[in-house]
Amino acid sequence: MAVQFGALIFEERWRISALAARFRLPAIYAIRERRSRWASLLYGPLIRYNFERAAVPVDKNLRCASPADLPFEQPTKFEQVIKLKTAKALGLTIPQQFSCAPTR
Repeated sequence: MAVQFGALIFEERWRISALAARFRLPAIYAIRERRSRWASLLYGPLIRYNFERAAVPVDKNLRCASPADLPFEQPTKFEQVIKLKTAKALGLTIPQQFSCAPTR
């Protein structure tokens, strides 16, 4: 089950997580939810980096740059997290090349 990020999804994240666990569905999320027990896979933009980059257009606006002249930026740094304990509880086998130490 793929779970996208949005206001309603964020509000109902515990219910979605509980249903995924109840029906033993592996779930992939777009943002990291540190407290979610049943998020078996995460792949999405690195939110911390996006917040750091958000200061650039704000700074340019404060220096009187035209909003039309500011480039549209998309995420360039992503993270992938596999919760091996959850995958094992769901009966999933994760290939060895995916279970390595994180790099940052």
